[in-house]
Amino acid sequence: MGITTHYKQFTSTISPARFFKALVTDSHGLIPKAITWGIQSIEFLEGDGGLGSIEQTNLVDGYHSGKLKYVKHRVDVMDVENLRCKYTLIECDVDFEKLDSVSYDFKFEATPGGGSVCRMTRIYHVKAGCHLTGEELKEGKLSVYTLFKAVEKYLIAHPGECA
Repeated sequence: MGITTHYKQFTSTISPARFFKALVTDSHGLIPKAITWGIQSIEFLEGDGGLGSIEQTNLVDGYHSGKLKYVKHRVDVMDVENLRCKYTLIECDVDFEKLDSVSYDFKFEATPGGGSVCRMTRIYHVKAGCHLTGEELKEGKLSVYTLFKAVEKYLIAHPGECA
């Protein structure tokens, strides 16, 4: 098994605590409202969103090239005080021929003026003998960026949400 790591940083005018709440602790309620064209629902299969919880994200038919219908994540780290969350993609309905799993580590920090920066590390656990192409890595980056920007846009339009 090999490991491919990708780092990304997103900045926003949204405060770090509010963004963390929207993307992490209240994601099951907020993300389906922010991404109505892509996310049908997010439900807890085990736990309540804290450490060790398993959640399933159900996608709208036709989203993500129509291939993917659901993904399941396990929460590996939940540090609300320090605005950090780490989770692992453990299952989906599409066979990722090259991957054993994908881990995501998000850390939100304040920026001058009240905004935030989200530092994300994505770790691909690649099956032995496989290699991810630049196009495959680009697709993963695009989906995270799309999620981040859609939630940011929703929070700006709904200042009372996750306040």
